[in-house]
This record gives sequence, C-alpha cells and structure tokens, in this order.
Amino acid sequence: MMRPPFSKTLLAATALLALAACSDGDDASFDVSQQIGPNPVLPEPSQYLLPDLKVASVIGWKDGEAPKAPDGFTVTAYAKDLANPRTVHTLPNGDVLVVQSKAPPGEPTSRPKDFIRGFIMSIAHGDTGGPKKKSNLITLLRDTNRDGQVDERIDLLTDLNSPFGVAWFDNTLYVATTDAILAYPYRPGDTQISTTPRVLTPLPGGPIDHHWTKDLAASPDGKWLYVSVGSNSNIVENGIEAEKGRAAIWQVDRLTGAARVFASGLRNPNGLSINPANGELWTVVNERDELGPNLVPDYMTSVKDGGFYGWPWSYYGQHVDKRVHPPRPDMVKQAIAPDYALSSHVAALGLTFSMGSALPPPYTTGAFVGEHGSWNRDHFNGYKVVYVPFENGKPNGKAQDFLTGFLSGDNAKGRPVGVGIDGTGALLVADDAGNTVWRVAASNGAKTDQPLGTDQMPTGSTASSQQAPAAAGSITNPPAQTQIAPATEQPVQR
Repeated sequence: MMRPPFSKTLLAATALLALAACSDGDDASFDVSQQIGPNPVLPEPSQYLLPDLKVASVIGWKDGEAPKAPDGFTVTAYAKDLANPRTVHTLPNGDVLVVQSKAPPGEPTSRPKDFIRGFIMSIAHGDTGGPKKKSNLITLLRDTNRDGQVDERIDLLTDLNSPFGVAWFDNTLYVATTDAILAYPYRPGDTQISTTPRVLTPLPGGPIDHHWTKDLAASPDGKWLYVSVGSNSNIVENGIEAEKGRAAIWQVDRLTGAARVFASGLRNPNGLSINPANGELWTVVNERDELGPNLVPDYMTSVKDGGFYGWPWSYYGQHVDKRVHPPRPDMVKQAIAPDYALSSHVAALGLTFSMGSALPPPYTTGAFVGEHGSWNRDHFNGYKVVYVPFENGKPNGKAQDFLTGFLSGDNAKGRPVGVGIDGTGALLVADDAGNTVWRVAASNGAKTDQPLGTDQMPTGSTASSQQAPAAAGSITNPPAQTQIAPATEQPVQR
C-alpha cells in the first residue's frame, strides 16, 4: 500500500492535532514527582475524543553540543552518524555492540487514532521525508587502549529484521529481531560474522507487530535467555487473538530454543537486566495510553516467575481498566503491583545496573533508566536518563535526573533509549533521534581494572555466585509457539 505524500499527510494530521489540542488536559498543574516511587498518585481516568498531544520535533545536535550530566562527569560522543541506535551491549573484551533499527513497515491501522499516532511517531523520530541512512544493523565499536575513544568501527551484521536485544554466551551471539532470536557463532575480538544464523526460536512478529522491540538478557548461569514481547495494541483494540504470547517476558532455553511465558500482563517491557545484588530479572515497562495525561505511570520492576502484572484488565496492581470487556476480576485479583513508578508517559526503554562500574558515589549501587520521552501529554515528560538509588537489591529513594539537555524548547536534539556500561566502566546512552551513542565518565578518569561484559556479573556480587558454565538440559514437552499464553476470553474495547 502506497503512503500518501508527506505534504498531504502533514495537512491532514495538522487538523487532527489541532482538534486534539482542544482537549481539557490538566497535566500543567499535576506534579509528576508524585508518581515517582513505590506508591504513585493515580488520578481518576479521563478520556477524550483525542488525547492530549505535544510532539517534540527532532532538530539534532550541533557540533560541540552534548547532553548535560552532574558536576564531576564528562560527556562525550562515543559514536556519531549512526542510524537509529537503540541499544548498547558490551562484550567481555570491552568491545561494544550498537544495535540500530527501525520499525518494520506495514502495520495496519485499526482506528483513526492510529493514523495520528503513526504521524506523531514519524515527527518524534525525525522521519519527515528525505534520504535516510540504512538501519537494521549491528555495529562493533572498539576502544583498543581503553581511553574512552573508539579506535575501530565495523558493521558486524546488516540487513536484519528490526533488531533490538543482544546477548552473548559460550562463543555465541544471540540477536533478538522482531520475529526471532538468531544465534551466530562469535568469539569476542572477531570483526566479521559470515555464518548463516541458527533460528533459536521464532517470536511473535507481523502483520500487526504493534510493539516490535524484542529485548534480551541472559541468566547468570547462561542456561536461559529472557526476551521481552510487547503487546500488539494499546488496550486490545486488535482483539485478544492478536495478543497470544505478547505483553510478556519469555524464558527461552539457550540450547534448545524451547520457550515458555515467564511473566505476563506487561504491556511493553524493555530494558531487561539482571540485578547483580540478588540475580533477579528486572525490566522497565511502557504502560497504556488514552486514560489521560497522568495515567498510567511507566515503571521498573523485578519480574516474578509466573507473575501477572495486570495488562489489559488492570493497571498498577488491581486498578481496573473499565475499557476492557468482558471484565476479568479473577485476573485482576492476581495482578502484581510493580516495584517502582517512573511517572506517566516517560517511555522508559533502557535499564542498566551500575554495580561494577567506575562511576563514583552515589552512583555505584543503583540503576540508570533511559526515558525516551512523552508525546501524549501537553507538557513534556521524560527525555532524559535518570538514576534510581538501590539498597539491598530494591529501589531506595527518588529517581534523580542524571543526563538531561535532550530538549530545546519544543524541539528535541535527541532521545535516549538503551543504556549500558562500557569496557572502562563509563555509562553509555543510545540516542536514537540524535543518531549518537553518548559516553558519561567520571571527570577524574577513573576506570575499571578490566572490562565487564553486559552478560557478566561483578566480582563479589550475589549474582556472580550464580555465574557458571551453561547447564545441560531443557524444558520438557515445550508448548507449541501458538499455544504460548493462549487466549481464554475475547475482551473488547469500548
């Protein structure tokens, strides 16, 4: 199907945006800090013909510009001129893999609102016509002398199907594309991959593929891979059949590919990461839209085996979403409240723990979160990286702004997505709108004694005791892919 010319699309969407601007949003007077922490304030839902909208047009970074970090840190461009960098992953030798990707084409529109959303997303990513660099690739960045500057840059894999998550274990590189986990033989230090990949397991893809990003994390012992699979809608407007296996985190046997749903009711989970303090799996989740500018808070949470986190029937524990019919009080009763709210519509997409990094106190035992930024409020929220202090493996205190300056008035110079720790212990931030990976390091030049891979646990941490060669064995009698998270009743949206 041909897309309408951009000028006609712009004209039509402008009219719709003007209509949306007439809604009675009240986020100007709402203190978003009330929604940060374990017990967020949840106002009454509000629904309008069109939601509140404010879209930051992407203008990019000028030479010499960079985001801002607290005193005592230096921010530099680790890699520029990328093509929509989404995530970063450090290998055991210190090489960094940058995953660059764009959404797969062709998602059908089921409601007039979807047309508006698609147009908004194009503005928010700077996709307003004109030539673009080829994306959907993984680039290797090598800092040979550990001075914080990239000495070699090599495109390791190209022509992938909207990749996002990466994991490495036992000389195998695992890549989560939008419709499969691929396994490539790969030794750290290699600068090319020429082997055809093995499909470890298929994942739910198109033709809808509403939330297309699939993130990856490896268990410390290497036996399991965890993969995030976002919902196929905002709130089941495409029907429950389209949600089989979605709004979930899967556990995948790394050797056989056998899979099961590890946790469900997670609308759009990303940023999968193992907490070194206790070995728990954590994620950040984008919650549902169209309940007003101050609902529902996006969040970060530990992920319980067999846990159900509410979507679509409830949010933030057992707050019922009355738009979904038939109601399922039995499911609502099971819904787990997440650990820590980040406030509404920040679009949290990246998460990494700071333990084992070279960052100074008070940034040594918490987590960094990349907040891509809002579009469905009339005041911006997110567009920054925040730091959440942890104690005894749990969040302890308010999230603190750590990397800011992505906004300039009503425009965006960039938008943070994935976060990670490089081979020297500095923070890396993937900026998909600014096409840059930023490096934030202690200004005193502190660095770790040796690289620590994303899939490795810091020495002395609780999770490091779990780290061992992958064990043999697999899930017995694995379910067919079509039977993962089967539908039971057909909810519809009013």
